[in-house]
Amino acid sequence: MRKYELLLLLSPELNAESKKSLVDGLVAITERENGSILTVDDWGTKDLAYPVRKYVRGQYVRMEFTAPPTTVAELERIVRITDGIFKFVTVKLADKAVPAAAPEA
Repeated sequence: MRKYELLLLLSPELNAESKKSLVDGLVAITERENGSILTVDDWGTKDLAYPVRKYVRGQYVRMEFTAPPTTVAELERIVRITDGIFKFVTVKLADKAVPAAAPEA
Protein backbone atom coordinates (compact mmCIF):
# COMPACT_ATOMS: atom_id res chain seq x y z
CA MET A 1 0.00 0.00 0.00
CA ARG A 2 1.07 3.53 -0.70
CA LYS A 3 1.02 6.58 1.52
CA TYR A 4 -1.19 9.54 0.53
CA GLU A 5 -2.12 12.98 1.81
CA LEU A 6 -5.55 14.53 1.20
CA LEU A 7 -6.03 18.26 1.81
CA LEU A 8 -9.61 19.51 1.94
CA LEU A 9 -10.95 23.06 1.75
CA LEU A 10 -14.33 23.11 3.47
CA SER A 11 -17.06 25.72 3.60
CA PRO A 12 -16.64 28.24 6.42
CA GLU A 13 -20.37 27.84 7.15
CA LEU A 14 -19.98 24.23 8.36
CA ASN A 15 -20.33 23.99 12.11
CA ALA A 16 -18.04 21.75 14.16
CA GLU A 17 -20.57 18.91 14.26
CA SER A 18 -21.07 18.90 10.47
CA LYS A 19 -17.33 19.05 9.83
CA LYS A 20 -16.71 16.15 12.21
CA SER A 21 -19.37 13.98 10.57
CA LEU A 22 -17.99 14.80 7.09
CA VAL A 23 -14.42 13.86 8.10
CA ASP A 24 -15.62 10.74 9.94
CA GLY A 25 -17.46 9.68 6.79
CA LEU A 26 -14.28 10.01 4.74
CA VAL A 27 -12.34 8.04 7.35
CA ALA A 28 -14.99 5.30 7.26
CA ILE A 29 -14.83 5.11 3.45
CA THR A 30 -11.04 4.84 3.56
CA GLU A 31 -11.14 2.03 6.12
CA ARG A 32 -13.97 0.23 4.30
CA GLU A 33 -11.88 0.23 1.10
CA ASN A 34 -8.87 -1.47 2.80
CA GLY A 35 -7.03 1.71 3.76
CA SER A 36 -5.84 2.96 7.11
CA ILE A 37 -5.79 6.51 8.47
CA LEU A 38 -2.47 7.71 9.89
CA THR A 39 -3.37 11.27 10.93
CA VAL A 40 -6.21 13.76 10.63
CA ASP A 41 -5.16 17.38 11.19
CA ASP A 42 -7.75 20.13 11.57
CA TRP A 43 -6.01 23.35 10.53
CA GLY A 44 -9.01 25.50 11.36
CA THR A 45 -10.44 28.48 9.49
CA LYS A 46 -8.00 30.56 7.45
CA ASP A 47 -8.14 33.46 4.99
CA LEU A 48 -8.02 32.36 1.36
CA ALA A 49 -5.65 33.84 -1.23
CA TYR A 50 -8.61 34.46 -3.54
CA PRO A 51 -12.40 34.09 -3.19
CA VAL A 52 -13.76 30.57 -3.67
CA ARG A 53 -17.51 30.43 -4.34
CA LYS A 54 -17.68 34.03 -3.06
CA TYR A 55 -16.10 33.12 0.31
CA VAL A 56 -12.85 34.70 1.50
CA ARG A 57 -12.33 32.23 4.38
CA GLY A 58 -12.32 28.45 4.49
CA GLN A 59 -11.71 25.53 6.84
CA TYR A 60 -8.76 23.24 6.13
CA VAL A 61 -8.47 19.56 7.03
CA ARG A 62 -5.46 17.37 6.21
CA MET A 63 -5.67 13.58 6.17
CA GLU A 64 -2.69 11.25 5.84
CA PHE A 65 -3.45 7.62 5.02
CA THR A 66 -2.18 4.43 3.42
CA ALA A 67 -4.33 2.74 0.81
CA PRO A 68 -4.32 0.99 -2.56
CA PRO A 69 -4.89 3.21 -5.63
CA THR A 70 -8.49 2.02 -6.04
CA THR A 71 -9.31 3.41 -2.60
CA VAL A 72 -7.95 6.82 -3.61
CA ALA A 73 -10.16 6.82 -6.70
CA GLU A 74 -13.26 5.97 -4.64
CA LEU A 75 -12.40 8.57 -1.99
CA GLU A 76 -11.97 11.30 -4.62
CA ARG A 77 -15.28 10.31 -6.25
CA ILE A 78 -17.07 10.73 -2.91
CA VAL A 79 -15.30 14.04 -2.22
CA ARG A 80 -16.41 15.45 -5.59
CA ILE A 81 -20.10 14.83 -4.86
CA THR A 82 -20.09 15.88 -1.20
CA ASP A 83 -21.63 19.24 -0.33
CA GLY A 84 -19.49 21.51 1.80
CA ILE A 85 -16.15 20.57 0.19
CA PHE A 86 -14.97 23.39 -2.05
CA LYS A 87 -11.60 22.03 -3.19
CA PHE A 88 -9.30 19.10 -2.52
CA VAL A 89 -5.94 17.74 -3.56
CA THR A 90 -4.56 14.23 -3.11
CA VAL A 91 -0.79 13.72 -3.17
CA LYS A 92 1.17 10.46 -3.15
CA LEU A 93 3.89 10.77 -0.53
CA ALA A 94 7.37 9.28 -0.87
CA ASP A 95 7.71 5.80 0.59
CA LYS A 96 11.08 6.63 2.14
CA ALA A 97 12.59 9.92 3.21
CA VAL A 98 15.08 11.21 0.67
CA PRO A 99 18.02 13.04 2.31
CA ALA A 100 18.76 16.49 0.96
CA ALA A 101 21.87 16.77 -1.19
CA ALA A 102 24.83 18.28 0.63
CA PRO A 103 25.86 21.66 -0.80
CA GLU A 104 29.16 21.52 -2.63
CA ALA A 105 31.87 23.86 -1.42
